[in-house]
Amino acid sequence: MSRVPLVKDGTIPAGSKARLDEIHGAFGATPNMFRAVANSPAALASMWASFGALGAGVLGARLGEQIAVAIANRNGCEYCLAAHTVLGRKAGAGADEMAAAQVGESSDSKTAAALRFALKLVDESGRVADADVQALRSAGFDDEQIVEIVAHVALNLFTNYVNVALAVPVDFPPVRLRDAA
Repeated sequence: MSRVPLVKDGTIPAGSKARLDEIHGAFGATPNMFRAVANSPAALASMWASFGALGAGVLGARLGEQIAVAIANRNGCEYCLAAHTVLGRKAGAGADEMAAAQVGESSDSKTAAALRFALKLVDESGRVADADVQALRSAGFDDEQIVEIVAHVALNLFTNYVNVALAVPVDFPPVRLRDAA
Protein backbone atom coordinates (compact mmCIF):
# COMPACT_ATOMS: atom_id res chain seq x y z
CA MET A 1 0.00 0.00 0.00
CA SER A 2 1.32 3.40 -0.98
CA ARG A 3 2.61 5.61 1.82
CA VAL A 4 0.96 8.63 0.19
CA PRO A 5 -2.45 8.70 -1.45
CA LEU A 6 -2.64 7.93 -5.14
CA VAL A 7 -4.69 10.93 -6.23
CA LYS A 8 -7.93 10.25 -8.05
CA ASP A 9 -10.61 12.43 -9.58
CA GLY A 10 -11.91 14.66 -6.83
CA THR A 11 -8.66 14.53 -4.83
CA ILE A 12 -6.25 15.90 -7.45
CA PRO A 13 -4.55 19.13 -6.35
CA ALA A 14 -5.55 21.94 -8.70
CA GLY A 15 -1.93 22.47 -9.74
CA SER A 16 -1.60 18.83 -10.85
CA LYS A 17 -4.83 18.39 -12.82
CA ALA A 18 -3.71 19.65 -16.26
CA ARG A 19 -0.41 17.78 -16.05
CA LEU A 20 -2.11 14.52 -15.07
CA ASP A 21 -4.40 14.97 -18.08
CA GLU A 22 -1.28 15.24 -20.29
CA ILE A 23 0.21 12.14 -18.68
CA HIS A 24 -3.03 10.22 -19.15
CA GLY A 25 -3.03 11.25 -22.81
CA ALA A 26 0.57 10.10 -23.27
CA PHE A 27 0.07 6.69 -21.63
CA GLY A 28 -3.63 6.06 -22.25
CA ALA A 29 -3.88 5.70 -18.45
CA THR A 30 -2.38 7.43 -15.43
CA PRO A 31 0.38 5.29 -13.93
CA ASN A 32 0.43 5.03 -10.14
CA MET A 33 3.80 6.76 -9.88
CA PHE A 34 2.34 9.95 -11.33
CA ARG A 35 -0.73 9.64 -9.08
CA ALA A 36 1.62 9.56 -6.07
CA VAL A 37 3.82 12.41 -7.26
CA ALA A 38 0.75 14.53 -8.09
CA ASN A 39 0.37 15.18 -4.37
CA SER A 40 3.02 17.87 -5.06
CA PRO A 41 2.28 19.91 -8.18
CA ALA A 42 5.90 21.17 -8.15
CA ALA A 43 7.36 17.65 -8.02
CA LEU A 44 5.01 16.48 -10.76
CA ALA A 45 5.94 19.45 -12.96
CA SER A 46 9.64 18.74 -12.43
CA MET A 47 9.35 15.02 -13.17
CA TRP A 48 7.15 15.39 -16.25
CA ALA A 49 9.29 18.19 -17.68
CA SER A 50 12.40 16.04 -17.24
CA PHE A 51 10.78 13.11 -19.02
CA GLY A 52 9.78 15.41 -21.87
CA ALA A 53 13.17 17.09 -22.18
CA LEU A 54 15.15 13.85 -22.12
CA GLY A 55 12.66 12.15 -24.42
CA ALA A 56 13.53 14.81 -27.00
CA GLY A 57 17.25 14.44 -26.32
CA VAL A 58 20.02 13.00 -28.45
CA LEU A 59 20.45 9.62 -26.73
CA GLY A 60 17.23 8.14 -28.03
CA ALA A 61 14.49 6.27 -26.24
CA ARG A 62 16.10 2.83 -26.47
CA LEU A 63 19.31 3.79 -24.65
CA GLY A 64 17.37 5.95 -22.21
CA GLU A 65 15.23 2.96 -21.26
CA GLN A 66 18.25 0.66 -20.97
CA ILE A 67 19.83 3.15 -18.57
CA ALA A 68 16.55 3.30 -16.65
CA VAL A 69 16.34 -0.46 -16.12
CA ALA A 70 20.00 -0.63 -15.05
CA ILE A 71 19.43 2.08 -12.43
CA ALA A 72 16.11 0.57 -11.31
CA ASN A 73 17.65 -2.86 -10.90
CA ARG A 74 20.62 -1.45 -8.97
CA ASN A 75 18.29 0.47 -6.64
CA GLY A 76 15.81 -2.38 -6.24
CA CYS A 77 12.99 -0.32 -7.73
CA GLU A 78 10.49 -2.88 -8.98
CA TYR A 79 8.13 -0.14 -10.20
CA CYS A 80 10.67 1.52 -12.50
CA LEU A 81 12.07 -1.81 -13.63
CA ALA A 82 8.61 -2.92 -14.75
CA ALA A 83 7.66 0.40 -16.35
CA HIS A 84 10.92 0.95 -18.21
CA THR A 85 11.06 -2.64 -19.43
CA VAL A 86 7.71 -2.05 -21.14
CA LEU A 87 8.89 1.31 -22.49
CA GLY A 88 12.19 -0.18 -23.67
CA ARG A 89 10.36 -2.86 -25.61
CA LYS A 90 8.20 -0.13 -27.20
CA ALA A 91 11.42 1.69 -28.12
CA GLY A 92 12.63 -1.36 -30.04
CA ALA A 93 14.82 -3.21 -27.53
CA GLY A 94 14.35 -6.95 -27.34
CA ALA A 95 13.58 -8.82 -24.14
CA ASP A 96 17.16 -10.12 -23.99
CA GLU A 97 18.56 -6.60 -24.41
CA MET A 98 16.43 -5.27 -21.58
CA ALA A 99 17.36 -8.20 -19.32
CA ALA A 100 21.06 -7.62 -20.04
CA ALA A 101 20.69 -3.90 -19.38
CA GLN A 102 19.32 -4.66 -15.92
CA VAL A 103 22.81 -5.77 -14.90
CA GLY A 104 24.63 -3.15 -16.97
CA GLU A 105 25.43 -5.35 -19.94
CA SER A 106 24.91 -5.05 -23.69
CA SER A 107 26.27 -6.80 -26.76
CA ASP A 108 26.70 -3.31 -28.26
CA SER A 109 29.97 -1.85 -26.96
CA LYS A 110 28.73 1.75 -27.02
CA THR A 111 25.60 0.88 -25.05
CA ALA A 112 27.67 -1.20 -22.63
CA ALA A 113 29.96 1.79 -21.99
CA ALA A 114 26.96 4.02 -21.23
CA LEU A 115 25.49 1.45 -18.85
CA ARG A 116 28.79 0.95 -17.02
CA PHE A 117 29.14 4.70 -16.61
CA ALA A 118 25.54 5.11 -15.42
CA LEU A 119 25.94 2.40 -12.79
CA LYS A 120 29.26 3.84 -11.67
CA LEU A 121 27.56 7.20 -11.17
CA VAL A 122 25.02 5.50 -8.91
CA ASP A 123 27.55 3.37 -7.05
CA GLU A 124 29.95 6.27 -6.50
CA SER A 125 27.33 8.99 -5.86
CA GLY A 126 28.55 10.83 -8.94
CA ARG A 127 32.23 10.71 -7.99
CA VAL A 128 33.65 9.35 -11.22
CA ALA A 129 37.18 9.82 -12.50
CA ASP A 130 38.52 11.51 -15.62
CA ALA A 131 39.15 8.02 -17.02
CA ASP A 132 35.46 7.13 -16.67
CA VAL A 133 34.39 10.12 -18.77
CA GLN A 134 37.19 9.42 -21.23
CA ALA A 135 35.94 5.84 -21.61
CA LEU A 136 32.62 7.27 -22.79
CA ARG A 137 34.39 9.52 -25.29
CA SER A 138 36.41 6.55 -26.52
CA ALA A 139 33.17 4.61 -27.00
CA GLY A 140 31.89 7.39 -29.27
CA PHE A 141 29.90 9.68 -26.96
CA ASP A 142 30.25 13.44 -27.29
CA ASP A 143 29.87 15.99 -24.50
CA GLU A 144 26.15 16.51 -25.14
CA GLN A 145 25.50 12.79 -24.87
CA ILE A 146 27.66 12.46 -21.75
CA VAL A 147 25.74 15.20 -19.97
CA GLU A 148 22.47 13.58 -21.05
CA ILE A 149 23.54 10.23 -19.59
CA VAL A 150 24.09 12.01 -16.26
CA ALA A 151 20.65 13.64 -16.58
CA HIS A 152 19.02 10.25 -17.24
CA VAL A 153 20.67 8.84 -14.13
CA ALA A 154 19.47 11.80 -12.04
CA LEU A 155 15.89 11.48 -13.30
CA ASN A 156 15.88 7.76 -12.63
CA LEU A 157 17.21 8.25 -9.11
CA PHE A 158 14.30 10.65 -8.54
CA THR A 159 11.72 8.17 -9.81
CA ASN A 160 13.34 5.21 -8.03
CA TYR A 161 13.36 7.07 -4.73
CA VAL A 162 9.73 8.12 -5.13
CA ASN A 163 8.59 4.57 -5.85
CA VAL A 164 10.71 2.80 -3.24
CA ALA A 165 10.32 5.35 -0.43
CA LEU A 166 6.60 5.80 -0.97
CA ALA A 167 5.86 2.11 -1.73
CA VAL A 168 4.01 2.93 -4.94
CA PRO A 169 2.13 -0.17 -6.16
CA VAL A 170 3.41 -1.53 -9.48
CA ASP A 171 0.82 -1.23 -12.23
CA PHE A 172 2.95 -2.60 -15.09
CA PRO A 173 3.73 -6.28 -15.80
CA PRO A 174 6.24 -7.26 -13.09
CA VAL A 175 9.89 -7.92 -13.93
CA ARG A 176 12.19 -9.88 -11.63
CA LEU A 177 15.13 -7.98 -10.14
CA ARG A 178 18.45 -9.54 -11.14
CA ASP A 179 21.74 -9.85 -9.30
CA ALA A 180 24.75 -8.34 -11.05
CA ALA A 181 26.87 -10.97 -12.79
